[in-house]
Amino acid sequence: MKIFVSIGDPNGIGLEIALRSHSGVKDWGEIIYGVDERVLFEASQRLGIEVPQDMECDPLGLESPIAPGVISKEAGRYSFESFKKGVERAKKGEVQAIVTLPVHKKAWSLAGIPYAGHTEALREMMGEEAIMMMGKEGFFIALYTDHLPLSEVPQRVHERGVEGFLRRLSHALPAMKACGVLGLNPHAGDQGVLGKEEEGIKRAIERANQALGRELFFGPLVPDVAFIPSWRAKFDHYVAMYHDQGLIALKILYFEESINLSLGLPFVRTSVDHGTAFDIAYRGGNPSLLSYQNAIKMALKLGSDKR
Repeated sequence: MKIFVSIGDPNGIGLEIALRSHSGVKDWGEIIYGVDERVLFEASQRLGIEVPQDMECDPLGLESPIAPGVISKEAGRYSFESFKKGVERAKKGEVQAIVTLPVHKKAWSLAGIPYAGHTEALREMMGEEAIMMMGKEGFFIALYTDHLPLSEVPQRVHERGVEGFLRRLSHALPAMKACGVLGLNPHAGDQGVLGKEEEGIKRAIERANQALGRELFFGPLVPDVAFIPSWRAKFDHYVAMYHDQGLIALKILYFEESINLSLGLPFVRTSVDHGTAFDIAYRGGNPSLLSYQNAIKMALKLGSDKR
């Protein structure tokens, strides 16, 4: 199986992760890196890591001198073009999965790239309502809204939208066993005293379950207790209404090992669940490789299921 790795922001931690991980992942599948050899060589020189001879590169034909920890439009453009090449190859069927290393949203903005992140770009490129989901085996959180200002979230939380989201999620994850759906408001609205959005969420859960012919979705759950151990034992998946509602708990519990997935696409896309780490990039910070390795493993698993 072929996996395309987009290398992320060259001024960040992505190239170090790719170089340090290659010997451990190269036998899992055919790994192709979206990077020019001269950029990879510069990173290796800065890090004191030899470029493996069997590291297969798909060059972009771009210049991006490495400036560790610097937000720049050149690095933003390079990381986007690496990602775009992976998408193009996946659309042609040349690779079965894309694994993305971290980009910097401000660098993308400086480069004139009109997306807040990979998932938003995939939605437009593919014309699909891709779902952002993060987690690890046995504990995944899908985000009903993702990179959206908190002030705009309540107007997006309504019965029709939530129902459609739940149906798409169940279609993308046929093996999902039980999914807890969080409410939006404190105490899940306290029967309308603290907000009315939960009424729509409840109806959406009922309609989605009815369409599925089984009880898959449960809630709306009270958000501040939804992730305590006794509740986590009931569900293998959750739906959070907004980004930080779900991801604070995830990153407290499983920061180093969790991954990011884009669901609802004709190909697999996984990612590390951390940022560019400009504070330690090229500074001997000895980054954890676990999230990247797990992203590769999940890409292989899901890619095999699609074949």
